[in-house]
Amino acid sequence: MGSASGIAFVLAVWRPLQLLVSSKMGFIPLAFLLTTGAAFTHTLGSSVLGFGGRKKVSANNLPSVSGFPMSIHTLQAFLSGGAVGLHALAEGLALGVAAPKAYGLGRHMVLPVSLHGLPRGAAVASCIFGATDSWQSGLAAAALIGFVGPMSAIGSILAGIDYSGLDHVMVFACGGLFPSFATIVMRASRLDSRKTSIGVGVGVGFAVLCLTCTKLVCLHTPYCNSAPEAVR
Repeated sequence: MGSASGIAFVLAVWRPLQLLVSSKMGFIPLAFLLTTGAAFTHTLGSSVLGFGGRKKVSANNLPSVSGFPMSIHTLQAFLSGGAVGLHALAEGLALGVAAPKAYGLGRHMVLPVSLHGLPRGAAVASCIFGATDSWQSGLAAAALIGFVGPMSAIGSILAGIDYSGLDHVMVFACGGLFPSFATIVMRASRLDSRKTSIGVGVGVGFAVLCLTCTKLVCLHTPYCNSAPEAVR
């Protein structure tokens, strides 16, 4: 789960840092949106876990949730996947705004969009696998998250929304990644701090590589010319 947390951290800071460095958003509104997103996810997650009958246990035990056929850790992993889904939904909205303007119905955006979405799928798959010990569940969850972006993009196209305000939605979604994966990495550290540290490092490196490659594709090919805001 360390790798999932490393990927989530990079996803959470990537777009906000771009907006801050490019002066498209000030520090105060940026911090406010990140904090609001984190508070929303934390409150929602706490409510769901509390509803399931949360119990205090040691880090080495996997308790059963009253009325739910899964452990607290598994439920937390699925909630973290939901936070990634919110991030995918926000990016999908931006993609939907940009796609109609793209040459060839946006087919040239497939490469950068795929590179941009790869870390999200890896984060969800790693997180669910760590909680369930099932690659099938991890891959199924990653595939499900993979559909969120395109479905959001289609909805954006049909609704005819514009790009104004979408950066705020994206920063809010980025803030939502922090509390879920922070809880997971702290629990994983108590089980095996060395493996968790290595996993976080691998996750950070993988996410930075994918997002940097996306940026290089956009800089040195015409793929992003028609939709610069959708893939950064």
